[in-house]
Amino acid sequence: MRGKKGFDEVAREALITLLENFWILREKDPETYQMIQERESALKNYLLDKLGYQLIVHRHFAKLEKIPPRPEPWMGIESFQSPRDYVILCCVMAYIEGLTGYEQFILSDLCSEIQGLYPGEDNLDWRNYEHRKALVRVLSYLVELGILAVVDGDTSSFNMSEETEVLYEVSVVARYFMRTYPKDLQQFNSMADILNADRLEGEDELTGPRRRNRVYRQLLLSPVMYQEETEEADFLYLRNFRGRLQEDLETHTGLQLEVYKNTALLVSPEPRSIFTLFPNQKNLSDITLQFSAYTREQIEKEHWVPDSYGRIGITSLEFEQGVKYCHEKYSSGWSKHYREGLIKNTATEFLDFLKEWKFVKVSKDEQIIFLLPALGRLIGDYPEGFWSKLERKEE
Repeated sequence: MRGKKGFDEVAREALITLLENFWILREKDPETYQMIQERESALKNYLLDKLGYQLIVHRHFAKLEKIPPRPEPWMGIESFQSPRDYVILCCVMAYIEGLTGYEQFILSDLCSEIQGLYPGEDNLDWRNYEHRKALVRVLSYLVELGILAVVDGDTSSFNMSEETEVLYEVSVVARYFMRTYPKDLQQFNSMADILNADRLEGEDELTGPRRRNRVYRQLLLSPVMYQEETEEADFLYLRNFRGRLQEDLETHTGLQLEVYKNTALLVSPEPRSIFTLFPNQKNLSDITLQFSAYTREQIEKEHWVPDSYGRIGITSLEFEQGVKYCHEKYSSGWSKHYREGLIKNTATEFLDFLKEWKFVKVSKDEQIIFLLPALGRLIGDYPEGFWSKLERKEE
């Protein structure tokens, strides 16, 4: 059934797919590509109007150029582990730029070129295990993305020996990896200039389309939107047009908008594999729900008191004590890694997970951990009969 401006269930599915993926390659997923192509007009109109995004439908791929309203620490390539990975990625892409679609090259040639392109005084040394691992992560990512294809050999073997040889082929989509800009990157003076590259001359940042675009981008690209992190005009817009936004987002994405005093987020009424949702399948999601229950207990006992923004500031020791409490009470249902691991190690991994989902924020001096309002939106426990079933299993 078609909704506003020809937006039907197929268009909704296509929209979510575009938001969830870097791009859709026609060769790898022809059905999804065709779905997007058939709804191209409705998708382009909606995305340009609400988010200010450009949808590119090429004969080889479909791509939504997603620009965040503000860069955040959890954004980036999940498999990358250090700034070196990103520098190597840029060097590899610079090398690929000189090649044509379906042209082949060998790993040793690439390694030699990257060493010449790598900036700074600290040169790459392929005898260094960490440097080789970084290149493997980059090449594996590019293969997964469809920019490169392995013709012969095994990329992971380079981890063990710099003498490893692999034959690669460049895809025709490689040159579309980078976003296009209205002017040369060297003409930008700051990261803010790059993020605002699509801004029209004389366009007001605090009113009109730019404000609407920022709000939609924040809601759809980020786990949660906090008043303290946004322009005052943005959260005011969200409150004033809450009903209209709620109807529009539910119609076009199937997600429901929830707005609280200082917090707004989108939730899914039912779990669907197409979404990146919390809770996910990771055991840390279970621990988050249990830690949230512990947090509520501390608030009820008035041990922890939220500030005017709904944040609760606790020390690292208090956080670790909370993880220990959850371990003592719930760890029978945890995976072996967390059930038998050191509390300190579990707390470190758990904190990183919470930061990614914007459930916590750490102070600049790393002395205080702020539990954020979205954490209080969630709570969970094991299903009825879990403990009795566990007891029978142990007998």
